[in-house]
Amino acid sequence: MLAAPLRCARRHIFLTGIAAMATVGTPGPPSVPRHTNRLINEKSPYLLQHAHNPVDWYPWGQEAFDKAKRENKLIFLSVGYSTCHWCHVMEEESFKSKEIGEIMNEHFVCIKVDREERPDVDKVYMTFVQATSGGGGWPMSVWLTPDLKPFAGGTYFPPEDGVHRVGFRTVLLRIAEQWKENKDALLESSQRILEALRHTSEIRVQGQESPPPAKEVMNTCFQQLSRSYDEEYGGFSKSPKFPTPVNLNFLFTYWALHQTTPEGARALQMALHTLKMMAHGGIHDHIGQGFHRYSTDQHWHVPHFEKMLYDQGQLAAMYSKAFQISGDEFFADVVRDILLYVSRDLSDQAGGFYSAEDADSYPTTTSREKREGAFCVWTAKELRALLPDPVEGATEGTTLGDIFMHHYGVEEAGNVDPMKDPHQELKGRNVLIARCSPELTAARFGLEPGRLSALLQECQHRLSSARAQRPRPHLDTKMLAAWNGLMISGFAQAGATLAEQGYVSRAAQAAAFLRTHLFDPDSGRLLRSCYRGKHNSVEQSAVPIQGFLEDYVFVIQALFDLYEASLEQSWLEWALHLQHMQDKLFWDPKGFAYFSTEASDPSLLLRLKDDQDGAEPTPNSVAVTNLLRAACYSGHMEWVEKAGKILAAFSQRLQKIPITLPEMARATAVFHHTLKQVVICGDPQGEDTKEMLHCVRSVFSPNKVLMVADGDSAGFLYRQLPFLASLDRKDGKATAYVCSNFTCSLPVTSVQELRGMLSP
Repeated sequence: MLAAPLRCARRHIFLTGIAAMATVGTPGPPSVPRHTNRLINEKSPYLLQHAHNPVDWYPWGQEAFDKAKRENKLIFLSVGYSTCHWCHVMEEESFKSKEIGEIMNEHFVCIKVDREERPDVDKVYMTFVQATSGGGGWPMSVWLTPDLKPFAGGTYFPPEDGVHRVGFRTVLLRIAEQWKENKDALLESSQRILEALRHTSEIRVQGQESPPPAKEVMNTCFQQLSRSYDEEYGGFSKSPKFPTPVNLNFLFTYWALHQTTPEGARALQMALHTLKMMAHGGIHDHIGQGFHRYSTDQHWHVPHFEKMLYDQGQLAAMYSKAFQISGDEFFADVVRDILLYVSRDLSDQAGGFYSAEDADSYPTTTSREKREGAFCVWTAKELRALLPDPVEGATEGTTLGDIFMHHYGVEEAGNVDPMKDPHQELKGRNVLIARCSPELTAARFGLEPGRLSALLQECQHRLSSARAQRPRPHLDTKMLAAWNGLMISGFAQAGATLAEQGYVSRAAQAAAFLRTHLFDPDSGRLLRSCYRGKHNSVEQSAVPIQGFLEDYVFVIQALFDLYEASLEQSWLEWALHLQHMQDKLFWDPKGFAYFSTEASDPSLLLRLKDDQDGAEPTPNSVAVTNLLRAACYSGHMEWVEKAGKILAAFSQRLQKIPITLPEMARATAVFHHTLKQVVICGDPQGEDTKEMLHCVRSVFSPNKVLMVADGDSAGFLYRQLPFLASLDRKDGKATAYVCSNFTCSLPVTSVQELRGMLSP
């Protein structure tokens, strides 16, 4: 059985099996801070949100651990993130309560963790919560012994008992009583749980296992995705519905390898239809650009309104590939839409990218309660007042408002299904969703499609100006190496595919930011996070958090993408350095594949390997392709061997349920097909070289790497790959070679010939 995607929790789950749906109203008015705790000294926006709770919060660290052991107290661990709606709810109801705070402070050492800062801590205890309750999400609430072993946990808890639910206050008191009366039993139980988790979470190569056969893995994954596909609305579930870029990336590769078959055609149709329906849906912000986190319904209509950087980066890459394959400008427009949003709203002036925007905000400047989606939704009355102009040439009496409201499904009483709005935060309001094609809307009002497009743009401009007057949602200005890597890939791939140099430059600016602020040149290691400080400076924690496997993997991928878009060899050189460092810090020489964390942190009870692609691909999935690319750029064939060992470690899962690892299933095909090294000999500024580069970048080929040999024999690539010295221009023209395992084809000077050689 597949685990459901984790998200901001809408219910609470408790180890004893007591579970109930949350029936929570909107938060009360903000109170004047009465207390300041240790979190005031932290940099994380999420931890700072809790710095004035009456709870005596500690950050994750030795001070809290020592206190728990010294006073023989249990630890209450609360994990969340700053844009999590139900984290806000639990704070308002419980963590801001003086009475509950007193109970927490008396009986527990209370620790707050930002899961985006410390994915290692989050993963260890989420593994426990999922294993013992069958579900998970945030806020995550876990009780630990003084030596950090979990024994009880859940997600969101309401403050007080209900008819079918147990309240947080009751849970706290019961656990405190159990520790007092049955301490030995709790300690014994926690040890058994930890041993079971160690056993069930271990991923290692079995015997002499080799990488699984690509054809089998690809076909099984395709069939599993095809069975779960929503034929009408796209996507791979009924509801809630997530973007899942990993599924789309797999389908594009499957199509590329099966272009002439019915299965290949279906794979492409599934991916393109999903992307179109998402872009038309309410999950896409039609006024402010970018994509929300997920849809609560089957139709991509009513979203959970937070916006995450990792979604924007991956979706920019997927829509770029959709344009590359189809040539449909619709997809290119969506790419520009996403990158406009990120450039405007998620960009630090120093070049980095912020993490997220919240779902909740104040509806007006005088409101005292935040509401989910308030920044994004509209009443019909508002729209009529903002768009009253009669439209010349349209059906008599038609206003701008009539056209806009028809096209985007606006209803007088609101267009949100009450079943998707349990707390009536969206009652009477509309989430914009493109209900009609431009052709149908134009015909309905007697307009030419070109004229309709201009009118809708005018409406969007006015609504954007009106929305700018509303209070903005909270912005999480934490900057993470991993998510910045995903966004750099989005900009770099878009720049290469759309031939937009500005996007490539923005990717390079962000990569330079990482090298300045999230890389320690003395140790050669990445750092996890940095923060926007006072006066827009960039700040670091007093003790910087070291990078995790995902930071290395996504940054290395980004640097390869940036090299192929910019041809600047310094990015390639840094990528290969980081790959060596990743091997040193995370590789498991006994069981194969990479651990998610280093071995040096004694506070982590488990050293895990993620085994499921989710909102982001699991790092080992991306590492396979990174290793193959690294080998092509360096000649170090031991990296090909390592890629095969990762696939061998995950072989059983890939053969039985590859739908849980679509990115690794895709990498299996890349591994077995061998990457093509497309080498272009020529002056990068020459028109003939640019034509060839444009050809290579316009063709979707999942098993190629691109490099330019410009004749600089002292350059980095020539030092890494001596065979390049034997390649040269033919008749003074830019010349292409397609190489496999460093054995090259005959030289090609025709763009048409080159295009034919690029198919997988």
